[in-house]
Amino acid sequence: MMRRRTTLLTGCTALALALGATACGGGPVSAGGGDKELSGQTVTVAGVWSGSEQKNFQKVLDAFTEKTGAKTQFVSTGDNVSTVVGSKIEGGNAPDVVMVPQVGVLKQFAQKGWLKPLSPTAQQTITADYAPVWKTYGSVDGDLYGLYFKAAHKSTVWYSPEALTQAGVEPPKTYDDLLKAGHTVSDSGLAAFSVAGQDGWTLTDWFENVYLSQAGPEKYDALATHKLKWTDPTVVKALTTLGKLFKDKQLIAGGQKEALNTDFPGSVEKVFGPKPEAGMVYEGDFVAGVAHDQYGRSIGKDANFFPFPAVDGGSAPVVSGGDAAVVLKDGKNAKAGMKLLEYLATPEAAAVWAKAGGFLSPNKKLDLASYGDDVTRATAKSLIGAGDSVRFDMSDQAPAAFGGTKGTGEWKLLQDFLRDPSDPKGTAAKLESAAAKADRN
Repeated sequence: MMRRRTTLLTGCTALALALGATACGGGPVSAGGGDKELSGQTVTVAGVWSGSEQKNFQKVLDAFTEKTGAKTQFVSTGDNVSTVVGSKIEGGNAPDVVMVPQVGVLKQFAQKGWLKPLSPTAQQTITADYAPVWKTYGSVDGDLYGLYFKAAHKSTVWYSPEALTQAGVEPPKTYDDLLKAGHTVSDSGLAAFSVAGQDGWTLTDWFENVYLSQAGPEKYDALATHKLKWTDPTVVKALTTLGKLFKDKQLIAGGQKEALNTDFPGSVEKVFGPKPEAGMVYEGDFVAGVAHDQYGRSIGKDANFFPFPAVDGGSAPVVSGGDAAVVLKDGKNAKAGMKLLEYLATPEAAAVWAKAGGFLSPNKKLDLASYGDDVTRATAKSLIGAGDSVRFDMSDQAPAAFGGTKGTGEWKLLQDFLRDPSDPKGTAAKLESAAAKADRN
């Protein structure tokens, strides 16, 4: 949610893309008093967020306005951040700050020379208040460009306590038990899982959790950097494991066809909406924000999660993701943009969204009491506690053409695999071909 991909697509997003520029939602906010250091300046921020996420981020921007006097303007890019931002830079209309949802895109922006290194103030805050892993993922060739403002805990399976209680099922500890529990749930009248196959990024997340637990962290790191080929037997094995779920029509709400027509918000609706069709939905902690904001579910009571279970005797996976704030050199107000980043690095800024819900911060200094419910508090504690053992979302580390673009690369190939999971070896070969092509470009 975290990612990109945690976005709730609205008419506003489509309008922003169609018009290519205008802000959505809150729009420019008033600058407050005239005696503040950035009064009269406007900071333009681009990011994937829309719907409730955009609304909650706007609260953070409003707090920045209150503090500094700067106006803000948010532009929703949709999933294809790289393409939209690139076209704005070429058109002389670059935003000042971009919330980048993928390590691969951050690296791409840095290598194109688009980014300003973070100010000494921002760097000092990150060094003091964040686990080193977040600094590593925000750096390219030794320079720190990205501040991870919003993180995601992407090893969480969300469920309706009512559905599992009715089926007499306890949260499972292993992947095999997960499938068994799924069959018990489906026998009680609801499908086991709602799968958001229309959004290819959700399928990469399924794969990554299975792979990290089954193959282990060293192989995960090697595959993430493409030092290990996608044709490796460990990849074929993980696809085979995932395929057991994908091909089981009893487990997936509406079967494969309906899954391919279900986007992420729709997958949450199928579990927590007014007419439930499934008992469980796998995705990151940001599911809670949708369940609460869109469907009024009480987190911990009407909606809860269990950790993604261990696969084949491996350790339970902890996969994370995040949105990094970067400053573009070509922005018309990059200096004020850097001031925004310095603010976003503080626990004060994180607390604004933490209070609103649907948010995790990697900032160790954020008081856990800032979160609005015990479930989110526990998730945040788990993420912070994992420290450097967290593994960052694999597809987000890849070049955008492979791991972060709708209708192509890993997203499309895993959608094809969901449609027909009968040939894991063939899918692995196609993934290797697509990854190699993205590397060459």
